Amino acid sequence: MKPSDLQPEEFAGHFATYINQVSEEYTLIEELEISVHRFIKFVQNIPLDKFDYRYAEGKWTIKDIIQHLIDAERIFAYRALRFARNDKTPLSSFEENDYVDEANANQRSIQDLLTELAVVRQATLSLFKSFSNEELLRIGIASNNPMSVRALGFTIIGHQNHHQRVFEERYLD
Repeated sequence: MKPSDLQPEEFAGHFATYINQVSEEYTLIEELEISVHRFIKFVQNIPLDKFDYRYAEGKWTIKDIIQHLIDAERIFAYRALRFARNDKTPLSSFEENDYVDEANANQRSIQDLLTELAVVRQATLSLFKSFSNEELLRIGIASNNPMSVRALGFTIIGHQNHHQRVFEERYLD
C-alpha cells in the first residue's frame, strides 16, 4: 500500500501537506522502517551548535521539533490503534505548542531524543504490522475530521519528512 492508494475521504485536506511528502517508492510498512533511519542519519550530521538554534524569536529549536515528532507520532499511533479496533469515539485534537512548552526538550541530549524517536518508531512499526488490511481501511474521527488508519501511518512519515525539510530550509542554510 502506497500514498496514492488513499482516497480523499480517508483524511482531512490539511493532512495532504504531509501525505504528499511520502515517496511512492516503498510501501507504508517499508517507509515507516526506512524513513526513521534516514532521519536519524540526517540529524546526526547536523552541527552541534544548531540543535539549540532558533531561526526567529518564538520558533522551536531542532530539539523541540524532534520532541514534537515523538509526541505527534505517539498521538497518531494511538489514534490508529483506536480506529483499527473500531472504536467510534471521536478523538480530540492536541495543542502542539503546549506540548513543546511542557516537554523541556532543550534540557535533553540529542542522542537521548534520537533514541526515543527510534524506540517510538519501533513500537509504531510493530503496531502497523499487526493491522489487517481491513483494519488499515477503518476510519475514525479525530479533531473533527475523518482519518483512516493507513492515512495516519502515511501522516507519521510525511510529518517527519516535512520537518526534515524545515531543518534544511530554515536551520541549516
